[in-house]
Amino acid sequence: MFKHSKLLFYQIEVSFVMPQSSALSIRKLGQVSVPVKDVARAVVFYRDVLELKLLFQTGNMAIFELDGLRLLFSVAESPEFDHPGSVLYYDVPDIHAAYELLRSRNVEFLGAPHAVGKLGATEVWMAFCRDTEGNVLAIMSEVAV
Repeated sequence: MFKHSKLLFYQIEVSFVMPQSSALSIRKLGQVSVPVKDVARAVVFYRDVLELKLLFQTGNMAIFELDGLRLLFSVAESPEFDHPGSVLYYDVPDIHAAYELLRSRNVEFLGAPHAVGKLGATEVWMAFCRDTEGNVLAIMSEVAV
C-alpha cells in the first residue's frame, strides 16, 4: 500500500513513506495564517513594501494572494493563536536586486544575501528580515553556478 521514497535535499538524504493512492489527495497549500498585532500596519508593509496583491481587508484581518496561495494576516482571536508564525520564504528572480530595493524601502535585514546550499547546477540564496509585526521572513532565489 505504501511506496518507500528518498529525497536528496541540501546533501542530506531523507527517507519517507508516501501512500500510493489516497482518498484525501491533498493537492497544494491553500492558505497560510500570519499573526499580527496591527493589521493596518501589516497591510502597508505587505502591499506597499513587498508589493503583494491585497484581496480584501476588514477590521481584524487582511488576505493577500501570491500565485494562488492566500496569506491571511490577522490579530489572534485567542491565546493559542497568539505566537510567532512560520518563516515564509518569498521567491524572487534576483535576490541582490530585491535586497537592495527592500533596503531602499527601509526594510532592515538580519544579514546580507548568502548561499545556503547547492541543488544541482544552482545555489540557493537567502536573506532574512522582519516585518512590521516582528515576524521573520526571507527572500530567496536559486542562482545558476
